[in-house]
Formats: sequence, structure tokens, C-alpha cells
Amino acid sequence: MNKSTPFAREGYPFIALSCGLTLLLAFLAWKFSFLILWVPVTLSFLAACFVLYFFRNPERRPPADEAAVVAPADGTVIVVEKVSETPLGCEALKISIFMSVFNAHVNRAPFSGIVEGSTYKCGKFYDARHGQASFENECNGIILALDSGVRIAFVQIAGLIARRIISYPRVGDRLIRGERYGLIRFGSRVDVYLPVGVTPLVKIGDKTVAGETVLGRIV
Repeated sequence: MNKSTPFAREGYPFIALSCGLTLLLAFLAWKFSFLILWVPVTLSFLAACFVLYFFRNPERRPPADEAAVVAPADGTVIVVEKVSETPLGCEALKISIFMSVFNAHVNRAPFSGIVEGSTYKCGKFYDARHGQASFENECNGIILALDSGVRIAFVQIAGLIARRIISYPRVGDRLIRGERYGLIRFGSRVDVYLPVGVTPLVKIGDKTVAGETVLGRIV
């Protein structure tokens, strides 16, 4: 799951299509001297650059503190609160991270542990920042059992533009903190549910780096 390629493999078809189209248009413009074709060539080139940028897969280094829960996504913290309705079936600290189309969309495991549950749910496509997105949007949630016996959950949520959630772990798999486990295409959010005793180390408006930014500590 954790590949050290410069681009996420889920983006290869989009990269191939956008770059191939740019090369084809450029060849036609050069071959037949159609100056008007250089306009779509330029637009196609810009689109290809965006696709390459969107599917980037940067290397990340988790903190040395093994008790630290790391952010599963690049983005902006939009929710930090205790909630009673959770995938864990009990009250939990909820931290939500919104990913814009300009963020790297590779998702990483917030902690090490065994996948106890993995659930996909069809749903709507509200703006990922909408308050109802956690409950009504298409989503894929993972419940992770830590070695200490503590359980946490993290949920990938589709957004207004995002229409494809990719999550590779299956029940029984072991995830390693900071390991790449999935991706959401074109704008979305990830909700993390931690034990209520965890003190949040981020606040609304903070920027996060997947696999590096510490959300809290489980001791």
C-alpha cells in the first residue's frame, strides 16, 4: 500500500490521458502549422500539470513519538469537538480535515494497529465542509484496534466534486502509522475519531500534513 512512487498509482490513467492529449495536440499543431491549435495545446498542458500536481505522492516522515496520532490527510482542520454519534459506538473526540483540490490527496494511517472493521456507505455529495457531510455523504470508514486495546476510527468522505473513494485495507490487515492506505479523488475530507481522553493538539483553521502533523497523543 505504501508506494514510494512520485505519483499515486491511482492517478496513472489520468496522467496518461492528459499528457497523451497534450502531446497529440502539440504534434498536430506542429505538423499542420495550425496556429489555432496552440490554444487547446496550452489549455491541455495546464490541465496535465494540474493532474500531475494533484496526484503527487510526497514522502512523509512520522514523528518519533510513538504515542502521537498523525493526520491522515493534507488539508485544513474544520472540526475539533467531542461527539456522541461515532463509528466507534461511543462518545469520541472528532477531528475533521478538509482537503481542497490543491492538497495532496494520498491518505495515511493515523496510528499503527489491526483493522477491526471496514465499512463503505453510498450517499450524497454535499460540499465536504457541510455539517451533514459526515452523516449523509458517500464514505468509507476504518476501525483500528491498537496494540494497547484502544480503538480509533477514521473515515474518508466524498465531497461535492470527489466521486471516488479508494481504500485498500481489509479486516485483519495491520496498518503502520504514516503508511499510505488510500486516496480520494478531487476534493474531500477525512474524519478521525479518538478516545475522549485525548487532548487535541490542533485547532480549527490549522493546516495539516498527512503522516506528520500530530493531532493528539494516545497514552
